[in-house]
Amino acid sequence: MSLVSNPREVEITDVQTTRIHGNFTWTLVRIYTDAGVTGTGEAVLGPKADEYIDYAKRIIIGKNPVDIDARCTDLFDRLIHVGGMNGIGVTAISGIDIALHDLAGKLLEVPAYQLLGGKHRDSVRVYCDSHAGEHMDDIDDAEGDPYSPASYADAAEEVVGDGFDAIKFDLDATDRYELDTRNKHLNARAINYRADIVRAVTERVGDRADVAFDCHWSWTGDSIRRLASAIEPYDVWWLEDTVPPENHDVQIQVTQATDTTIAAGENVYRVEGARRLLEQQGLDILHPDVPKTGGMLETKKMADMAKAYYIPLALHNVSSPVGTMASAHVAAAASNFLALEYHAREIEWWDNVIGEAIITDGQIEVPDEPGLGVEIDRDVVAEHMAGDDTLFEDA
Repeated sequence: MSLVSNPREVEITDVQTTRIHGNFTWTLVRIYTDAGVTGTGEAVLGPKADEYIDYAKRIIIGKNPVDIDARCTDLFDRLIHVGGMNGIGVTAISGIDIALHDLAGKLLEVPAYQLLGGKHRDSVRVYCDSHAGEHMDDIDDAEGDPYSPASYADAAEEVVGDGFDAIKFDLDATDRYELDTRNKHLNARAINYRADIVRAVTERVGDRADVAFDCHWSWTGDSIRRLASAIEPYDVWWLEDTVPPENHDVQIQVTQATDTTIAAGENVYRVEGARRLLEQQGLDILHPDVPKTGGMLETKKMADMAKAYYIPLALHNVSSPVGTMASAHVAAAASNFLALEYHAREIEWWDNVIGEAIITDGQIEVPDEPGLGVEIDRDVVAEHMAGDDTLFEDA
């Protein structure tokens, strides 16, 4: 029996937020209804997203939560003058979108992936973001250098030992051999150092795991073209966020100048932001962030556009288990999905936010319960709240 007799008669009564301080600040969003049913979402990498949500909620209060696209379209359109196109505004709406999927799924008694068209897979592959040797208890390198190529390889061995068959490292974790970080230029020595990291990790891991490398938009097009060329002989899954994100012409040139697979997308907002890069083959892998760059429905739209250009989808993710599970539902619903990021290996209480472990042997089983299929543990959230936040009301 349905939770309510007619879900289309339900109205949104309030939207509240609570921020958790983990390795990032996670803004949890809860939407309340006059039927007593709530939905929980998350916005991430959006400073003051909670204040934006408090400002925006007037647009959807009194409206039916089941029409998710209509609610989000209203938010994007009516808030376009205060960031409805990109940045924190879109991130805030992303959190609302996720909460709406959780809420509508509960009201309609279907899992969130069903609202996105149904699932292509029962579980989704997870790749683990790793941090050279800086989080290791023992560093085998003779000099005890956490950023030596050998330490990167040791760290890779450790993560693979945890059960992950997909991992990622930052190539900009240290500015070693960069003479001036402002000019974003890598000389030959700086290129060779990073190529040595790639070689050490890929040779150590072999065929036990796919390995990607992140550049965080750190270097010029010329430097990236030379770096990408230097690592072409190695088994690199992808090279991520290679050049600063403002100029898509350079991104397109970099992608088309190398056989190294190039991924990007966590700094392009909504499907319109990704359009040109997809149409002009400016990336090999689309890499948006569900709780940041548009939400679940918008990311599925991006995935469908990418599919038209035969471009696979990977999902950037630095969120709590709430945003991670929202991303998992998108991953299940997108036929061209590759892998979903996990970026909290060092946060011992990460699973406790929802009271259960969701990653096993590098996979997330997508729940069939209504909505996202997870609920937060209020005591854990209260223990880790950021600043002087207050916990949102109970469901």
